[in-house]
Amino acid sequence: MCKVYGYARVSSVNQNEERQIVAIMEKGVHANNIFIDKQSGKDFNRPGYIELINILEEGDLLYILSIDRLGRDYSEIQNQWRILTKELKVDICVIDMPLLDTRNGKSLMGTFIADLVLQILSFVAENERSNIKARQAQGILAAKQKGVSFGRPRVSVPNDFDKIIFEWENKKITLNEAINKCNVSKATFYRRVKEYKWKNIKN
Repeated sequence: MCKVYGYARVSSVNQNEERQIVAIMEKGVHANNIFIDKQSGKDFNRPGYIELINILEEGDLLYILSIDRLGRDYSEIQNQWRILTKELKVDICVIDMPLLDTRNGKSLMGTFIADLVLQILSFVAENERSNIKARQAQGILAAKQKGVSFGRPRVSVPNDFDKIIFEWENKKITLNEAINKCNVSKATFYRRVKEYKWKNIKN
């Protein structure tokens, strides 16, 4: 007897997979049979997905909400679809795209239509990802031009930093004493020393 499973994925731990889980459970999938990953779809080294692949058997049914839950890379989505349907011989139902339900595509025409839709949707998923990255880059550039800074704020050093460096290099104070005077981490201290010396060389 075939078993029914579901797979849900969000791109980060801060995102909520609840909508996917609800949609899958509405198809009658038990919560214990839903596998979840909270990480990027750029590759398939995901613990939930790997565990699912290892228990799927011929004739089983897998529900996913949308094709991009399998991944964001066009060729890899195609490859995983082939592995699932051709090698493992399981059925897949993409909830938000009824045409992508391999249970209904057993005929030659049905298979052709499903394959065609799959190619289009996986291309759209990758293309949208590229567009999002381009828009993010444009947004960051525009923000930087307006003076908006990104990343952690730069840690400042005391006004007498040059004196502290001189004392440390001439062994008048220890490394820990120099770090404490600057109130920075060891890595930041070394980085600021390097920047200070490079600046003096340029000048």
